[in-house]
Amino acid sequence: MSSLPPCPKCQSEYTYEDGSQLICPECGHEWSAADAAPAEEAAKVWKDANGNLLQDGDTVTLVKDLKVKGSSTVIKVGTKVKNIRLIEGDHDIDCKIEGFGPMQLKSEFIKKA
Repeated sequence: MSSLPPCPKCQSEYTYEDGSQLICPECGHEWSAADAAPAEEAAKVWKDANGNLLQDGDTVTLVKDLKVKGSSTVIKVGTKVKNIRLIEGDHDIDCKIEGFGPMQLKSEFIKKA
């Protein structure tokens, strides 16, 4: 069977490639193969250092001392961070840390509380 995605318009499984385009023979819809790729990334899953699933609004704690870039301060292990927001990118958690202000963290340095 083909590994091409179904037509986004009519869900037909009979799509075929024509150069860089994908075409549906049933409804005539055409789209680029690059447009089909972001649908796979939409299902991104964020996990903490222990492998637990993270969601917006979770409370987490740090598992490692983190140096604050551009400052001589350090955020200590065990610091509790409330109401996180999950974002795309290398630093995938957006939050406010009490006493430090707004910050972005990597999910590998936190654990779900």
